[in-house]
Amino acid sequence: MDTFGIQILIGLLVFSVVFLVGFSIAFLRSRSKSKSLDVRMVGVFEDDPLLEKPEEKSGFLRFIEKVGNIASHGRSDAELWEQMIQAGYLNPHAPAVYTGIKIFLFLIGIVATFILVFLIDRFRVDLEKMEFMTKSMIVLLGATVFFFLPNLFIWYRMKKRHDQIYRHLPEAVDLLEICVSSGLGLDMAWNIVADEIMHVCPVLSNSMSLTNFEMHLGVSRVDAMKHMAERTGVEELRSLAAILVQTDRFGTSIAETLQIFAKSIREERSFLAQEMAEKMSVKMLIPMILFIFPSVLIVILGPAFIKIFHGFDKF
Repeated sequence: MDTFGIQILIGLLVFSVVFLVGFSIAFLRSRSKSKSLDVRMVGVFEDDPLLEKPEEKSGFLRFIEKVGNIASHGRSDAELWEQMIQAGYLNPHAPAVYTGIKIFLFLIGIVATFILVFLIDRFRVDLEKMEFMTKSMIVLLGATVFFFLPNLFIWYRMKKRHDQIYRHLPEAVDLLEICVSSGLGLDMAWNIVADEIMHVCPVLSNSMSLTNFEMHLGVSRVDAMKHMAERTGVEELRSLAAILVQTDRFGTSIAETLQIFAKSIREERSFLAQEMAEKMSVKMLIPMILFIFPSVLIVILGPAFIKIFHGFDKF
């Protein structure tokens, strides 16, 4: 096989690996689209045709779930379950599927890296062959990278949902304050705000709807809001629950409290933006020194050096 054929084969192999990784990420993203409360509360409304039944799962998904259950012995770690909830996966089978995908990607990483190392070592005619230990380390490193890809994806999902809630929380609190000031109760105002912000921030709207559902089941407002803070990972919601507890205890105005809380969140967000702006000048030093400054020197001093060299050639 000539060099051109080797390059095509390596290119096809890399494309296959990237395609499999992209397919796995797209599969997880397709299951995390915004759904209504009835769809996300799996097992509550069993007669809902939109809910996914166990027999309706695809064969691949059932296989991945079984692999995850075998690896985790049918028990999900509390921290993993919390991360899956904060990432938006409320299905009780999500931790098992997540574990199965990690194992599946680990095996793909072993096979893909082994084939790549074999092809590179097979056609290195003019160089020394790689040792077995070196090959093993490369294969293990590639499999480890594939194994931790779902961790990066879950972290990205958690951060994205956290940022969306943190961004739209002041507006939601303002709407709550307006509704309460107009004479509505806090529970009714909570329902109205959850419906109004559905098209603006579905993540926050679904979290508020789920909190309202818990309150209808008999959970206290404070506990339901603490559960909401745990599901989303946003500490500002825990602070809001504590403020409402103090308001009920001391009999202060809820509208005024919500207004002050929304203002404090905006001020904190403004201070954070100013802090990031101050750090930007320091962070820009590295690309300026490595990329911009050498280019400017070449453009400015390049013609001068060329003329100097030509001047020396005449002597």
